[in-house]
Amino acid sequence: MSKNDRFVVKHGPDWAVKKGGVSTPESVHHKQSDAERAAKQTVHRAGGGEVRVQGRDGKFRDSDTVKPGHDPFPPRDKKH
Repeated sequence: MSKNDRFVVKHGPDWAVKKGGVSTPESVHHKQSDAERAAKQTVHRAGGGEVRVQGRDGKFRDSDTVKPGHDPFPPRDKKH
């Protein structure tokens, strides 16, 4: 896990952007899409890394490499 990685997780009725190993969220949003966008902007400004998105069931459903980070599986990641 990189120091720039962020997680979009359920936070009560809202969605939070958290950094790994830190319990306090960086930001809280009403929509998951807004939280994901904020996480990607933060990671991009920090120099790139991974954004992992948690689904409503608590399992991580998506992961995206944000440039200028290095995508470890470029041929498989055709979603983004």
